[in-house]
Amino acid sequence: MQVSAMERRISTLTLLCLVLSGVGALDVNIPKEVYEYARGDNITLPCSFKPKATNPPMIVISWSAEGAQANAEETLILTYYSGSKTLDIKSLYEGRVALDVDVPKGKADLKLSSITLAENKVFECRVQIPGDDEGKPADTARVVVLVAPSTPICKIEGKAEYGQNINLTCKSEEGSPPPTYKWDSRDVRNVPRVPLPRSTDKDGILSLFNISKEASGFYICTSANKIRSTTCNVTLAVMPPSMNIGSTAGIIGGVVAALIALIIIIYCCCCRKKKKEEEYAMGVRGEEYSDKEPPRNGESRRADGQEDNHGYDDRARSPGDRSDRYEERRERNYENRRDVDNRGRDYDDRRSDYDDRRSDYADRRSDYDDRRSDYNDRRSDYTERRDRYSDRNERYDDEGRYEDDRRYNDDRRDRRNDDDRYEEPYDDRDPDRPPVPANKPPRKDYDV
Repeated sequence: MQVSAMERRISTLTLLCLVLSGVGALDVNIPKEVYEYARGDNITLPCSFKPKATNPPMIVISWSAEGAQANAEETLILTYYSGSKTLDIKSLYEGRVALDVDVPKGKADLKLSSITLAENKVFECRVQIPGDDEGKPADTARVVVLVAPSTPICKIEGKAEYGQNINLTCKSEEGSPPPTYKWDSRDVRNVPRVPLPRSTDKDGILSLFNISKEASGFYICTSANKIRSTTCNVTLAVMPPSMNIGSTAGIIGGVVAALIALIIIIYCCCCRKKKKEEEYAMGVRGEEYSDKEPPRNGESRRADGQEDNHGYDDRARSPGDRSDRYEERRERNYENRRDVDNRGRDYDDRRSDYDDRRSDYADRRSDYDDRRSDYNDRRSDYTERRDRYSDRNERYDDEGRYEDDRRYNDDRRDRRNDDDRYEEPYDDRDPDRPPVPANKPPRKDYDV
């Protein structure tokens, strides 16, 4: 019993010493472990400290940042010295960082402006006081910069053919926190459907194995984080191996090239045939105008470039035979020249007919121009007569209005004279006149 009571007394004294030592030690505190802000915001990271002494002569306050990944390098942001009240800010954060410090109140808040994704780090607030190195001299907090995910890019990797394995990829270039990806699919009728049995969806990669016609349809990828979500889509058309796009395009290209070559050949043949027909019609072929000279003695010329039926040349023939062949060639040349002359005369006749038709057309055109000029003259005369008629109508209207006004004024004067006669005294009236009736209407003033 005495031993147990002694042990309790010792443990109580030990705990009391620990409490007293903790109360008198340095304590640095950041209220929260994680702070979330949107990209571009101006933020303040609070930091409070309680020194062991009331007014320590020297306090050094520093803020640093370290990447969230393992073994990341720590970067010093600023350092404050209370003795000289100087603030040393590193060049990387110059113009973007400030320190709200109040030593008596134990305040050392860090202010950052226009934060970016580079501020996705763990920030540390450290307070150093000479002679006060016990307790908690530093505290940390993580800053998460929130960025909405960018529009993802959807791609198809592999050949979309029966029996092949393909991957549908979905990736957003930016987003904080990192976005999560989810694939949804619809059939060719744009009706939602359950995921295919031979497929996996992991980290934005949808893998389809041993695809068939049922895999064709529309695939939609959703990229989302706690700020918002965005989507992209891709259309998958699974075809048989013999109907791939490359071979089909090659066949179509070959057929088109063959058709183009055939059209060019037909066009060249038509142009050549037309040119020959024109040369023949114009009589420009040289062999039709040239006369063949008779062979001279001692020359080994063959008749028409060919041997006779027996294989002998002209030298084996007698002089009479050579003379007969010469006469035959002369007759043929004469007939050819006569045909050429006839064709030339035909061409001249056709040319003359063409010139006559052109002359007739020119005459008809001249007659048309003359008739057109006469028509324009008559139209001009008609316009002048119509203008004169309009002028006469205007003058007639002016004269008629003048006559109407004159007759109206005469009538008014006559009525006024009559009224004056009625107003004369009774004694001055003509005794032969009848008396004025009792129901005579009062006089009207026409001047009003």
